Amino acid sequence: MYSLSDYDYHLPEELIAQKPLAQRDFSRLLLLNRKTGKMSHTEFSELPDLLSSKDILVVNNTEVIPGRLHGRKDTGGKVEVLILDYAGAKKGHGEFISNCLIKASKTSKPGTLLHFGDRLKAEVLDGQEGIYTLKFLYQGRFQDLLYQIGRVPLPPYIKRTQDADDQSSYQTVYASAKGAVAAPTAGFHFTENLINKIKSKGASVISVTLHIGYGTFLPVRVSDIREHCMYSERFTIPEVTADAINRAKAEGKRIVAVGTTSVRTLEFASDANGKLARGSGNCDLFIYPGYRFKVVDAMITNFHLPKSTLLMLVSAFAGRENILRAYAEAIEERYRFYSYGDAMFIY
Repeated sequence: MYSLSDYDYHLPEELIAQKPLAQRDFSRLLLLNRKTGKMSHTEFSELPDLLSSKDILVVNNTEVIPGRLHGRKDTGGKVEVLILDYAGAKKGHGEFISNCLIKASKTSKPGTLLHFGDRLKAEVLDGQEGIYTLKFLYQGRFQDLLYQIGRVPLPPYIKRTQDADDQSSYQTVYASAKGAVAAPTAGFHFTENLINKIKSKGASVISVTLHIGYGTFLPVRVSDIREHCMYSERFTIPEVTADAINRAKAEGKRIVAVGTTSVRTLEFASDANGKLARGSGNCDLFIYPGYRFKVVDAMITNFHLPKSTLLMLVSAFAGRENILRAYAEAIEERYRFYSYGDAMFIY
């Protein structure tokens, strides 16, 4: 249960979705009863029929920033920068200081200047363990410049040229808090119309924020998963969300988390009795089998990479054997996998 190899499976490469569906809620939905292991199949558009007026859906409203920048060093060498901590950056007049990744042919030393067109440049202040502190210098508004010249950092398993639609398709319809470098992809399947249908049934839809970091793409490199260390990510739980969930739990209502990021945020910010605290902080919770869930009763999630912390989290929620059987069935039924793929409803 704690061996990395316990979370491996073979996925045919052609099942890795490279583009989103034209209609978000036309994706397929595998239903998994985590107590019995029973499975069935439907479409995501049928989700309102699976919910009741007593359900509370919790979504992650983080917004993916176009934080990938292509430029050149003073020497002329090409460089690629990924802004890692947009939400936590130090902002001043004409300055924006943030942790970043730098991809270049040679190490970028402190004092190196990076140029991104005529209106934006950055100075390397320092670097430790592959993460650099950059001071961006510009005129006008940094956010405006970023959205003009930056690109959304698509996951490495999407092997195609980016297009203009990625800025909107690699984003949930309810994204509103800028700061993520990766999307909470379970939310991709929702449309405004679907959310309205869910609300019309009396179910509530409330938000938390967890700015997903680059660590979500990094593989687990230890054979015993208990030795893995999670990267911390900034989160915020509004008072209205904490109050709604605490009231719902007291009334015996079901908390349905949309995505593993919502799950981790709720579980991290709750006490041993499942009471959720409002506020902000840094979440580094690693959930794997053996974890006792305190808040979340059901989960909507996509299909995750082999040996990933996300696969371990859903295994903790539904049981490793149930999850691997569900994944095997999804592969047999030719489901689409990963960010732009299909979804599961684990209840």
